[in-house]
Amino acid sequence: MDDQRISKILKFGIGVCVIIFAGLISFATMIKAVKPGPGEEVVLISKPIFFGKGGVLPDTIKTGRSYVAWTTDQVVVNVQPQQAGVHFEDIMSSDGVPLDFDAVIRYRVTDSVKLIQSFGKDWYANNLNAEVMNRVRQAVRKHGMNETAIDTKAIEAIDAEVSKSIEEYIVKAGLPIALIDITVGKANPPDSIKNQRVETAAQQQRVITEGQRKLAEDARKEAENSRAKADNVYRESMQLSPDQFLQLEQIKMLRSACGSEKGGCTFLIGDTGKISPIVNMKK
Repeated sequence: MDDQRISKILKFGIGVCVIIFAGLISFATMIKAVKPGPGEEVVLISKPIFFGKGGVLPDTIKTGRSYVAWTTDQVVVNVQPQQAGVHFEDIMSSDGVPLDFDAVIRYRVTDSVKLIQSFGKDWYANNLNAEVMNRVRQAVRKHGMNETAIDTKAIEAIDAEVSKSIEEYIVKAGLPIALIDITVGKANPPDSIKNQRVETAAQQQRVITEGQRKLAEDARKEAENSRAKADNVYRESMQLSPDQFLQLEQIKMLRSACGSEKGGCTFLIGDTGKISPIVNMKK
């Protein structure tokens, strides 16, 4: 084989390799990878450049890695139970008190293709968020400040009312989601109301304390009166005059005091009958 023929064969091989390499590069630039995470599904939206009809594809990509055309859009949908929080400020209670509180809605997507096809990727903001807020407001306005801030039964009643209302709306709107529950937190009244409640509680505690003190004083007074009546009955039964009774009580007191001393006491009786104890010195 002469050199000229070998040269032609080499050029042809190089040309084929270049074409194959260019084709691989073109193919690589025309596709992209789709990799949904745990608990996610990817909804594909086909957008052909030249031929065919675009739109949401009926099958989702659930696990692993897949490749789609670079013109195809993908929407990641979380199909696990998830929650969204809503914060409320200055919602008026039935007694006209502005309240702040939070609510949480928990739900799960049941059909991701229908969800994106019928309601779009911003389905929650466009179709559910406002409904949840309106229904929570309506339920809270039926209760007073003390109920929503303290009473557990009132909070449970609000949760049940809002959950039932949202379930009915989901069915009516055709949203492919399953409502798990809605929880409304306890209301937080303004600082001025909270300060008043603290002051009221302090006043109530003072009233209770004063009442307990009066009860103790009344009990002590009653005990003293009972003891005085008993002493008087004893005096009369012994046929003692008030002065004689007082002298007898004085003797009892002195005996009690001197009896505790090891050395004892010596008593001196004066002309007037007054008794003066003298404590003996201990040796």
